Amino acid sequence: MYRRTLMSIAAALMGTTLLGVGAASAQSYPDRPIQMIVPWGAGGGTDAVGRIFASLLQEELGVPVNVVNRTGGSGVVGHSAIANAEPDGYTIGVMTIEIDMMHWQGLTELTYEDFDILAMVNADPGGVMVSADSEYDSLEKLLEAVKSQPKGTFKASGTGQGGIWHLGLAGWLLSEGLEPDQVTWVPSQGAAPGITDMVAGGVDIVPSSLAEGRSMIDAERVRPLATMAAERQDAFPDVPTLNEATGSDWTLAVWRTIVGPDGMPDDVKATLTAAIEKAYNSDQYQSFMNDRGFGMRWASGDEATKIVADDDASLGEVMKKAGLAQ
Repeated sequence: MYRRTLMSIAAALMGTTLLGVGAASAQSYPDRPIQMIVPWGAGGGTDAVGRIFASLLQEELGVPVNVVNRTGGSGVVGHSAIANAEPDGYTIGVMTIEIDMMHWQGLTELTYEDFDILAMVNADPGGVMVSADSEYDSLEKLLEAVKSQPKGTFKASGTGQGGIWHLGLAGWLLSEGLEPDQVTWVPSQGAAPGITDMVAGGVDIVPSSLAEGRSMIDAERVRPLATMAAERQDAFPDVPTLNEATGSDWTLAVWRTIVGPDGMPDDVKATLTAAIEKAYNSDQYQSFMNDRGFGMRWASGDEATKIVADDDASLGEVMKKAGLAQ
């Protein structure tokens, strides 16, 4: 009897101790280094955003936050590495708008639902740009010309075939009652080569973000005709929205979100979200983004998830109508 009593007391004490350790462990997150996965290569915009956030989160959380570039598969490799990690808060990453495109293209079954979206920290709306020596000085005049000329008369560039700015152009054309291929798409390695080609006379339109054309706009070699934002951009206050210019309701922005694998504990998500918001509001991040012409956009939790979900649906519709979905 005595032995059984001692064993019961010992077990109770052991249980209390383990509960205390478990509670302390849960409250001490994070207590080891965190990995920040960037699905795109070093030196690019997403890498830059990932690295500034890693630096700021490291200061806020008190543990190393190490950036790892996992490239390949048009973003599939890196996004998969985030989604398939243990959902314990020690692997997070930067999810980009390509997550709303890859599954429609048949590249992966992965979708935004495979992630816990902590916060959106950047968004750069698309735009419509022409060369400074173009005869079109307004979106309305450009649209009239595109409508009146045979299909393929106008050419556009700014990303690869089926890339985000190709979809941006197709979505705008569809919103104006045109076929998505009314303007011929010329694939390029990105917005910068597309803009260079446009200035040289190779193409007529580049629908990339105005932020990507900023240097050429400032140099008065490129003329911005409209933004695909719902409201005018602070950095380009004289550039009208599509809706103001032609009545189009099409909007599109490339964005970057900080995410983790689906299923992270609520307390871990709360800790990370609070740290991310503090980093977002810091002078360092604000200056970093403004100096590079990146758009600021804050949305957390359900709001961020809704933005991503809405884009997934609208991009899917455009891809189907443009014959770019599998």
